[in-house]
Amino acid sequence: MDSAIFFSPQAGRQIEAPRKLSTRFAIGDVVRHRLFDFRGVIFDIDPVFANSEEWYESIPQEIRPRRDQPYYHLLAENDESSYVAYVSQQNLVADGDGGPIDHPQIPELFEGFDRGRYKMRRALTH
Repeated sequence: MDSAIFFSPQAGRQIEAPRKLSTRFAIGDVVRHRLFDFRGVIFDIDPVFANSEEWYESIPQEIRPRRDQPYYHLLAENDESSYVAYVSQQNLVADGDGGPIDHPQIPELFEGFDRGRYKMRRALTH
């Protein structure tokens, strides 16, 4: 398998990941967690798990996701608060509601909501 190495600030180390990545979701997609009651908009994608070992070990073993799959950074919300979440691909589903997310950081990263997706600010795209 052809792989690449990138530095993860969250993990504080180099991460090896496949060069070709098959993701189910894209930046700007609105998704929902399949086990917990929250939804969010994707603002970044890691090709494999790239967070700290402490974070990974804090997940109960019976529901701990595999490391070798995409992980998504979300501007997330539930009924009580808005926050940033880090979620494995296996734990996300497309949001059937299709409505916008009410997270205070959305205007910093996105400039519009159309047909169930957010558009990343032009200054932030490659």
